[in-house]
Amino acid sequence: MARIIEGERRLIKMSVDDVISIVREYCQICKKSCCYEHTRELLSKVDFYIPEDI
Repeated sequence: MARIIEGERRLIKMSVDDVISIVREYCQICKKSCCYEHTRELLSKVDFYIPEDI
């Protein structure tokens, strides 16, 4: 679960499972990408969500 840490800048501390989940989503989205610009275009259309630890 992710945890938001307040301070000068807001940080999100993520678990290993959160990071792996995001990497899997990234791989699924970008497997059809042909170049850097196309990858950016694909990712700009997607929202990544992680559960927050309360």
